[in-house]
Amino acid sequence: MTDLFGHAAREQADKQAPLAARMRPRVLDEFVGQDHVLGPGRLLRRAIQADQISSVIFYGPPGTGKTTLARVIANTTHSQFVTLNAVLDGVAQVREVVKSAQENRDLYGRRTILFVDEVHRWNKAQQDALLPWVENGTILMVGATTENPWFSVNRALLSRSRVFQLKPLTADDLRAIAQAALTDRERGYGCLDVKIDGDALEHLVQVSNGDARSLLNAIELAVETTPPDAQGTIRVDIAVAEESIQQRAVLYDREGDYHFDTISAFIKSLRGSDPDAALYWLAKMVYAGEEPRFIFRRMLILACEDVGLADPQALVVVQSAAEAFEQVGLPEGQFHLASAALYLATCPKSNSVMGYFDALEAVKNERLDEVPRHLKDSSRDKEGFGHGEGYLYPHAYRDHWVAQQYLPDALQGKVFYHPSDVGRERAIRDDVARRREAQLAAMVPGGSGDVLTYTPADSAQERWLARTIDSAARDLGVIRDEIMSHAQIRRHDRVLDLNAGTGLLTWQALRSAPEGGVWAQTADAEVAAGLAQIAERLLAVERPIVALAEPWALADWLREQGQGDLRFDVVVGRNALLSCRDKPEVLNSLAPLLAQGCRISLCETAVYHGQRLYDLCDLSALGPDLAERLIAAEDAIYTDPDDPLVNWRPESIVATLNGLGFEVATLEREFSADRLITPQQVERWFDLVPRDRPTYGQRLQAALSDGELARVRTLFRQQLAGNTVGWTWRAVFLWGDGLSSL
Repeated sequence: MTDLFGHAAREQADKQAPLAARMRPRVLDEFVGQDHVLGPGRLLRRAIQADQISSVIFYGPPGTGKTTLARVIANTTHSQFVTLNAVLDGVAQVREVVKSAQENRDLYGRRTILFVDEVHRWNKAQQDALLPWVENGTILMVGATTENPWFSVNRALLSRSRVFQLKPLTADDLRAIAQAALTDRERGYGCLDVKIDGDALEHLVQVSNGDARSLLNAIELAVETTPPDAQGTIRVDIAVAEESIQQRAVLYDREGDYHFDTISAFIKSLRGSDPDAALYWLAKMVYAGEEPRFIFRRMLILACEDVGLADPQALVVVQSAAEAFEQVGLPEGQFHLASAALYLATCPKSNSVMGYFDALEAVKNERLDEVPRHLKDSSRDKEGFGHGEGYLYPHAYRDHWVAQQYLPDALQGKVFYHPSDVGRERAIRDDVARRREAQLAAMVPGGSGDVLTYTPADSAQERWLARTIDSAARDLGVIRDEIMSHAQIRRHDRVLDLNAGTGLLTWQALRSAPEGGVWAQTADAEVAAGLAQIAERLLAVERPIVALAEPWALADWLREQGQGDLRFDVVVGRNALLSCRDKPEVLNSLAPLLAQGCRISLCETAVYHGQRLYDLCDLSALGPDLAERLIAAEDAIYTDPDDPLVNWRPESIVATLNGLGFEVATLEREFSADRLITPQQVERWFDLVPRDRPTYGQRLQAALSDGELARVRTLFRQQLAGNTVGWTWRAVFLWGDGLSSL
């Protein structure tokens, strides 16, 4: 009977609980919002559905679903689920949970998940008490906090947890939650005839400011305090709505996240030259009581860090405004704050001063090198060691400048300062470049060597003058960075890497979207196996999903895997289309897999612009007729209409993407390097053994006789084999955003 009465009491308590508590989602499908971490295919959703949750921390403002997500996990998992509140519970309760968890693990093989609400409230000792049990797997922790965990949670505990940031709910999310509360007959007001006017609902949604709890509390107050009319309808109009919810206060905490987030938004608005946003964030800080000296301090930093020599007056203006504020104070001092902010927001920008930190890094890492002799102090050791000898006094020369060495030998050719092309720096940029070139001409072997010993010039001169012999790795890094910069991958994006290969883009995408997911497509089984092998070091839910399929068959593959509803936020690829015979068909086949606003960033090698071998040789020995026919035959290789590597142009891809709703930009970039041509390379060019793709020599056979081909081969051996040549090639970058109609 006790259990019966207890159950009845609990049911009664549930019915009398606040609306926000009654409407709390119980399963994942009832959860509204936070699609960036819980949408189809996202890491967190996959982990919850697979009951493979690891230690996690949910971080976000009140009312965004942190505790609700914990309850969803509790209702989904087969593990023992225990709840503690960091405000009320301490080390003693943690020990009890640990003891119970050990028993469940040892006796029943059952995991224990511990939910710690307000985890930031625990001090270091309390968090340390939990750490060893999280570390050895006795407990999986799910924490919830409104404070930035990187500042409020023990570093050791944080390193063993994955942090998911929840955002304020959108207006659409709040409307859906309100609709559910009004129609749910069991937990909401579905049994009552409640009508909320459109403008009243919009007011509640807007004033709730992304907080579902605030919205539901306001709806509850409005419904419970409004008597029904003669027809039994409870009507909530704008007047009732305004009475049911307080006017929202500015969300700002001078000691917490909102303080740092708001000043960050202010600085980024100044840096981004948006005066309207800068004034808004400035006003928010002043209205919330932020210390004006703190704001001026940050603007003084920005005047050097982000404006610098593009406008040297920026520092002067901000410093003057700060001094004027000290004399005037508030409220009139707001004019000086606003004036300084507007000046910074509208002046040209340059961060070239960051070159100082490159120099600092060089000081830390480079070997110890002496000051060049002619730069040493001549007042002490000129007679004995020749210190200062050879120094050229700039004021004795035209324009008060003369070319001479200033950096140590080991750093000759090292560039730290990169002037921008805006503001005042635009005028000095050419002067800096011209003087650097003259510096190069002034360098002489041994010019700075010590008079006691002599060594040949350092290889630093070669570093300035020469290109690397093998730049393949460098070029691939440049291509990867270019693709990723246009992809703009966010932490929660679902990314598709087309033609993933060895994973040049896959692993970078995985680091950029730790809360989303990465799908690596390849049609090569060996490549797929290689990617899977590399991914084995990651947890199962964190690994990229390797899709072994042709790109045009990817939709079918996803359906077979039960992921037919998956939509990608970002598509990246290097030479993803190059070998495809019908490139538009491939792009069209991918269209159903792309989310609205999808971003695409591709790089395709422009093989049709490839390095011509005849440009590397002096063809005069062949005679004009044979030389002309050789040039024509080689050019024909790059215009073969049946070869998918060369029979395309960027315009065809752009047109297809435009038809799919993308706004596409392109960039054609030339790469060059010194390449060593080995005798073996020449032999491979002229190999006549039949293969999947014809060799250079086989291509020439259609236009040259056997004797003429032999003469060309001999010429290439004589002029190229064993020599280093300048080799150029081009790549086409294509990127864009999908329109909302996609």
